[in-house]
Amino acid sequence: MQAWDVIVIGAGAAGLMCAAEAGKRGRRVLVLDHGKRIGRKILMSGGGRCNFTNYHVEPGAYLCSNPHFVKSALARYTQWDFIALVDKHGIPYHEKTLGQLFCDDSAQDIVDLLVAECETAGVTIRLRAEILDVDRLGDGFRVATAGDELSCQSLVVATGGLSMPKIGATPFGYRLAEQFGLKVLPTRAGLVPFTLQPEDKQTLEPLSGVSLPVVAESEDGTRFAESLLFTHRGVSGPAVLQVSSYWQAGERVCFELLPAGSLTQAVAESPNQELKTWLSRQLPKRLVEALLARGELTSKPLKQYTAKELAAAERLLAAWPLQPGGTEGYRTAEVTLGGVDTDELSSKTMAAKKVPNLYFIGEVMDVTGWLGGYNFQWAWSSGWVAGQVV
Repeated sequence: MQAWDVIVIGAGAAGLMCAAEAGKRGRRVLVLDHGKRIGRKILMSGGGRCNFTNYHVEPGAYLCSNPHFVKSALARYTQWDFIALVDKHGIPYHEKTLGQLFCDDSAQDIVDLLVAECETAGVTIRLRAEILDVDRLGDGFRVATAGDELSCQSLVVATGGLSMPKIGATPFGYRLAEQFGLKVLPTRAGLVPFTLQPEDKQTLEPLSGVSLPVVAESEDGTRFAESLLFTHRGVSGPAVLQVSSYWQAGERVCFELLPAGSLTQAVAESPNQELKTWLSRQLPKRLVEALLARGELTSKPLKQYTAKELAAAERLLAAWPLQPGGTEGYRTAEVTLGGVDTDELSSKTMAAKKVPNLYFIGEVMDVTGWLGGYNFQWAWSSGWVAGQVV
């Protein structure tokens, strides 16, 4: 049986970060992954450029059943710490919008950074390692793979969530948590496009490819000012992905197509103009035609609207309601909501409170960030703090 100080299951962002940090402390570290490539989700992210962090990371940008849980790790390993690591490796990057940082060249640069950090720290990485069994061995663990019997003092689970099954996502981490008696909260797809109800699909599908800036609002009042994109399956774009994490089945989402008061101002300035003509200057023409065809608006000269009609049109444009049929699910979701209950874990070390020397980091736990580099920062921060103690 091969003995290691630390075994990390998962060669993704969190797992590699933790492994490198533990290796720097002189720990003998083995990383196991069932895939054939390191950091597959990193390579796919940000259109292949990897949105590796965000200038504006703060605890309020994370969904978690315990909103205080993320504070310690994010404070101890910040976005500035990871940016300094990117600078150390000479990786060129740029800010896109809203503080989002992307590699100039390729997401491979971030994978190479993590591999280099692991190599410097003496970490061993084994790919295509199928784990058959995990159980307690004294104070540590026995890990059986298809080819080996391994033992370790500390076991770190960095297996990610269920999003993007085509690159190997599995519920392995959740099953392992349950095996050791930890509570796992229900999971669902997050940062994911919406599908439409059949009646909406019929009238909105022709808008496929139309994009516009909106403010998307969930029923709990969470708002995101981003862009909305109509697709042949439903609606997507950053505004939709963001609000999808706050949406529950059966709820509506409202989109501010135009700021409140815009129409009233138009009546004062151009009373003789047709509503359709004026709106087509403010919004994509195909969207205006769809709103009229759906009977949500009627077009006539602005001066002919009664106060009541004007108020109704104003309300519609300031909060256009849409009730999604559902989401596209894990197939296209960027993240998984839910997972290992953070009440089971130490916020300072990511250790399981009930099981000595067992750690959970990254997306496998019930922590989900906004779109825009927040989830990668959680991987770096949670991986780093666990790496200081395993």
